[in-house]
Amino acid sequence: MKVAVMTDSTAYLTPEQAARYQIHVLPIPILWGDETLRDMIDIGQEPFYDRMRTDPVLPTTSQPSIGAVQELVGQLADQGYEALIAPVISSGISSFYSNLAAYAAQEQRLKVYAFDSHITCAGLAFAAQLAGKMAQSPDADPEQIMTALADLRETTGVYFMVDDLAHLRRTGRLSNASSFVAGLLKIKPILSIDIHAAGKGEISAIAKERQTKRAVQWIMDHFAAAIAEVDYPIRCTIFDANDPAAKQEWLQEFSQKFPQVTFDTSIIGPVIGVHTGEKAMSMIWAKDWEKF
Repeated sequence: MKVAVMTDSTAYLTPEQAARYQIHVLPIPILWGDETLRDMIDIGQEPFYDRMRTDPVLPTTSQPSIGAVQELVGQLADQGYEALIAPVISSGISSFYSNLAAYAAQEQRLKVYAFDSHITCAGLAFAAQLAGKMAQSPDADPEQIMTALADLRETTGVYFMVDDLAHLRRTGRLSNASSFVAGLLKIKPILSIDIHAAGKGEISAIAKERQTKRAVQWIMDHFAAAIAEVDYPIRCTIFDANDPAAKQEWLQEFSQKFPQVTFDTSIIGPVIGVHTGEKAMSMIWAKDWEKF
C-alpha cells in the first residue's frame, strides 16, 4: 500500500529529516498582535526569542487549518496514495488532534490515520520518523505503523525545566498551575507530560529545586532510574529554547553518564516557546525508533 506521513511543525524536524522520510510538515500558526506567523517559516527560533524579550505584546498559538490538511490529502490522492499516517502534537496541548480525527472520519479520498502522540518536539519527531521509515516499505501496512507508534509512545519519557512558570500559566498549558507554587526565590520548576496510554498528554510540574545544577541532577537521577531495567536500546534528544551553551553542557554530561544511550539534539521552536519561554531545557527519550 502506498502510505504518506504528515506531522506538524512542533516536531522541529530538520529539512534533511523530513526529506529523508518524505514527511509532510504542516506549520502551526503563531498569533502575534495582528500578525499570523507560520512556525519555522515566517519566524525561526532566534528571531522569535529576540522578539519575545522586547515586544510588549505576547504571542499565542493556533493550529493548522483543516483546509490545509484537505489540500494535502487531495494532492496525495492524485499521486496514488491510499493512506496518510498523521502523528501530531499532544491533544493535552493543542486541539489539532481532535479536529484532525473528526475530519479523518469524513474523508473519502484516502484513509487518514490521526495519531495522538501525547508529546511534542523531539518525541513527536521520533514518531514521525518511525512512521516515515515504515511507510517507505513496499508492503507498508497502516495498521502496523499505528501499532508501532503506540508501542513507541509507551516507551517515551520527558523531563524539562523552565526559568519560571509564567508563560505556561498564561497560556493555560500547565495542568496543575493552581496547586503547584514555584515560589519567588530562584526556584527551578521541573516538569513532565503524562504520555502513556492512561494519560492525557498534559503538562504538569512534578518537582522543584533551588539551583539549576540541582535540577539537572534531579533529571539525571530520574532518567537513570527510568531506563535502568529496560531491555531495548534508548535514544534521547536534548533540546533548548535558545540556550545552545546549556544544551551542549547537558549533552556532554548525559553522554558521559549514559554511554549506552544514543543522544541527539534539537530545539524548542517558536510554537512551543510561546508556552515555555526562553531558556527552557528538555530531554525526551524512548526506545530507539531506528531499531524498531
